[in-house]
Amino acid sequence: MLDKVVETNMVKIVGKVNSEKEYSHEMFGEKFYSVIIEVPRLSESVDLLPITISERLLINMNFSIGDYIVIQGQLRSYNRYINSSNRLILTVFAREIYIPEEEEIEEILRSPNEIYLDGYICKKPVYRVTPFGREIADLLIAVNRSYNKSDYIPCIAWGRNARFCENLIVGDHIKLWGRIQSREYQKKLNSGEVETRTAYEVSISKLEFIENDNNRVDEDEEEIEK
Repeated sequence: MLDKVVETNMVKIVGKVNSEKEYSHEMFGEKFYSVIIEVPRLSESVDLLPITISERLLINMNFSIGDYIVIQGQLRSYNRYINSSNRLILTVFAREIYIPEEEEIEEILRSPNEIYLDGYICKKPVYRVTPFGREIADLLIAVNRSYNKSDYIPCIAWGRNARFCENLIVGDHIKLWGRIQSREYQKKLNSGEVETRTAYEVSISKLEFIENDNNRVDEDEEEIEK
């Protein structure tokens, strides 16, 4: 059974293996490997998501590019020092992995990309309207995990959810459901060159504001403090 901290961050994705396994790092004598998974969208495009897998999960697990696999785990973040600056890196940390039977694939692809996060606003949301009139809000959510660590997850809300997020403040507690998406963008470097990068974020489909657990001060309390 997953403990309470783990349950604040749950991911399940289904997709095709898009790259060979590569050695990532070693921690406490345990080796970890990375692989890219191609996860379909309803729009018939795909998200290319990075997965981190422990060598323990790869025992007797043979998969190749093009094979479907199912990953359950957490979306984690860490800072990497690249070209004299810190960059937030996101990866799906696998806790369970399996290769589905061929007859299962059509069924499990009906919900290939699901994430649930329970965390706190750690940066004032940025609300904007696109030239086409689409309302968007960008959020950064801090999600606690074991050993007093936190993951910092960029999220994006749309429409009515975006309007609601515009009024959230740092410290507000929210729960959200959605999917992990990838997108490419252009970054101009100090040298003048333009580099194509991939960003990852959670696209929010549903959210819940936890009203009784945030840093807001009631009006009565404000009067007392004055």
